[in-house]
Amino acid sequence: MSYETAMNHVGFQAIRSASTPELLRSARLEEQMTLLGRFSSAKIEDWNRDASTLQDAVMSQTTILCEQQLIEEGFGSPPAAYAFVAYGSAGRGEQTLWSDQDNGLIIDNSEDPQVESYFDLFGLRLSQLLEEIGYPPCPGKVMVSNPLWRNKVDDWVKQLESWREQPGWEQIRYLMIAADMRHISGEFKLTEKLRREMHEIFERDVTPERNLAEAVLRNTVRHKAALNVLGQVITEQTGDHAGDFDVKYGLYLPIVNAVRYLAIEYGISASSTQERLFQLNRLEAVPYRWLESCQEALYTALRFRSMTSYIEEDGMLSGTGYLPQTLLKQKEIRRELREALGTVKLMYRTLQRQQRYAERKWL
Repeated sequence: MSYETAMNHVGFQAIRSASTPELLRSARLEEQMTLLGRFSSAKIEDWNRDASTLQDAVMSQTTILCEQQLIEEGFGSPPAAYAFVAYGSAGRGEQTLWSDQDNGLIIDNSEDPQVESYFDLFGLRLSQLLEEIGYPPCPGKVMVSNPLWRNKVDDWVKQLESWREQPGWEQIRYLMIAADMRHISGEFKLTEKLRREMHEIFERDVTPERNLAEAVLRNTVRHKAALNVLGQVITEQTGDHAGDFDVKYGLYLPIVNAVRYLAIEYGISASSTQERLFQLNRLEAVPYRWLESCQEALYTALRFRSMTSYIEEDGMLSGTGYLPQTLLKQKEIRRELREALGTVKLMYRTLQRQQRYAERKWL
């Protein structure tokens, strides 16, 4: 969802006109309460799109407030064009109402010495504002406040190339985060330029030592569906969430990671999991029934992510990521979860066979 589309949404007048973080926070709360009220009656794909549109609008307005604050404090307007982008579930357009920050900045190339100092401050201030408005910091520090995710275009290209040339576990993890990049606000052409550069880097000549697709595959198959050998759902054994199911790591991310790997393998640059599945189908890359099952499993994962238990504090929502055992006891919930996990298990068996073939190929 583009910034312009989000800002033109008829329900976002209060967000578009919010002149302070407090007003923006209040407008976000009102909109998310409306969305929660529609959750049980809406199709998950429609509801998820509306939730993403809301988040885009709020984050976009936050960048405007950040610019205004720096102007008022005497730092002036941005000395170079920039693009504010999202990663993670926000980059894929699949966030919940309590998603944390996963974002970065692409800055236009410039020799002006003021550019670096200005955007160092801009990144820190923007991250602080987002936290005030209700987006918790990313535990992995994938945020505009971290210089690793705030670069000029040329520096971004060098960084991506360095990750590509040394495909260790951490470098591949960073590349997979970058692969989910999506434009939120600012200069769209900067995001498009970096996406083109990224696509070229991903498509470079393959050698046994620098085979990106195979390195991604190795990282991907580490995550398994949360089903045991008897086909039973694996829940948390100890702690505060004993008996609950971890939707994010047990179901959602295994689907995201598998589809992302296939997208890279077939040269698909889309960041959304749903769009990646659509493109894979159009390319006839895998059997249609397999993709159809993946799509249903994804919808189940998205719906369950927003059904996980959450805490409301001062009007803001904070999710736990766990589907409580009270819901797991419901027959229909258990059936849907087992079916989705069964699909993921089949997906990973296929990927594991592909990994074994790839390893033999380079012997």
